[in-house]
Amino acid sequence: MTVAALLEQPQLRLELIAGREAIHRPIDAAHVTELLRPGSWLQGGELLMTAGLQLSTDETQCRDFVRDVVGGGASALALGLGHGLPYRQAPAALIEAAEAEGIPLLLVPDETPFIAVTKAVFAAHAAEERQRLERTLTVQRKLTVAAASGRGLDGLIGVWFDSTKLPALITDPLGREIATAGPGTNRLLDAARELIDEVAPHGLRGSSVTDIDGRTLSVQPVGARRVRGYALLVESDAREIRLMKSALTSLVTLELEQRYLAGDAERRARAKTLDRVLAPGASASAIRDMFDQFGIRTASVVGLAIQPLPGRIEELAADLAYALPGGLVRTVGDGVEAMVIDGTDLPLLLRRFAADHPVGIGDTVAPEMAALSVQQARSLIPVSARLGRPATSRQDSTSSLLLSIASPDVLTAFADNTLASIDLADQTGELVSTLRAWLDANGTWDVTAERLGVHRHTVRNRISKIEKLLARSLDPAATRHELWLALQVRDTLAAPVSGERS
Repeated sequence: MTVAALLEQPQLRLELIAGREAIHRPIDAAHVTELLRPGSWLQGGELLMTAGLQLSTDETQCRDFVRDVVGGGASALALGLGHGLPYRQAPAALIEAAEAEGIPLLLVPDETPFIAVTKAVFAAHAAEERQRLERTLTVQRKLTVAAASGRGLDGLIGVWFDSTKLPALITDPLGREIATAGPGTNRLLDAARELIDEVAPHGLRGSSVTDIDGRTLSVQPVGARRVRGYALLVESDAREIRLMKSALTSLVTLELEQRYLAGDAERRARAKTLDRVLAPGASASAIRDMFDQFGIRTASVVGLAIQPLPGRIEELAADLAYALPGGLVRTVGDGVEAMVIDGTDLPLLLRRFAADHPVGIGDTVAPEMAALSVQQARSLIPVSARLGRPATSRQDSTSSLLLSIASPDVLTAFADNTLASIDLADQTGELVSTLRAWLDANGTWDVTAERLGVHRHTVRNRISKIEKLLARSLDPAATRHELWLALQVRDTLAAPVSGERS
């Protein structure tokens, strides 16, 4: 309901005498006042009607009155004229003030009571609300038909786009696209990746929005008891769109939950397949055949072992099977084991499903060697539990030995004692970095210099300085081994947490 629409109602016989440029303003309500300072009582969007009982023709008073009304957020001002009222025509000062402040000024004739204007405004709002509800119900019916007809997620969001002209995209729990409708959805997904990372730790209670191309994009987790995916929707200020959005997310949740439940039998079949793949004596050709059975094409795999919280084993296994390409996941005792195919974003997977859980990650191997990688991953669970981060075979084999020998406090004391004299003199860290590179290069000057990007004489000078600080030569293998072990301890105890490495 706008000022222009109100003026078009012939039975009211309203006349516009100022502020024509602002007649597009919406009118949220209609009120009557005889106060000279009504602004503080307004909420914004009102048509404020007055008979001018206290309003004089004084230029200053008219200007102050109009400014107060505008300051309160009113959409328009109306002056009642007629017998028994102060004015038969609008004061020139009032017209000038309304024009100056850019607010529409309407005249209400003697034969039109204010209550008729009020009723017209609220009747128009009621009609709008009824139309909005009818549109919403129509779209909701279309969405329900799409869901019931088995058209899946593509059918659902296709109806959504056809009805709203707003693009939409549904992802899986890892943020991978599974259904889309409308133009520019690739940009939606790119813009939403960081939001999904922010929302994910909050489960179903999380949601977030961002701006993209002047529009608002929302990220809404969907699922019944656990997150099964995310709905990426372009927002609208229209109330009916917000109502339809609730219906859409509910039906998307239903569709994703049905997919999840429908895959239960296949998850069990894949778990049995993984049992056979990891069984002793499984031949390379048999393993390849089993992969082909589930359409798995990969050059390499990584073994994964996770020790979830008590009571979460089956739930975690199902989540991983749902999210992992290939879905080869099984439960063993109090843990979950999986085979991750080449190209999987393993750090993201762990952040989503195994944050704060002990995790072991085996070597990257050919598919026929999957049992070896899973065995490595399983053996690293205790190491991960002590480190507080995922443990990998290549990086943490030494860590496993060190942590089995002594506690972190004892290891820290050993490293600090061994490297103390270097630490005190090494304000920039270049001595420790040079020592590390030199030991890794087996004492080769040229290789160390190339890796550090310095001259070989610089390397010699730094190693010589280290020998002076330690008061011993680095020629003996035992000395080099001791220093290497101290550096390994520091690497082990200072490694990043929660899937930053894969």
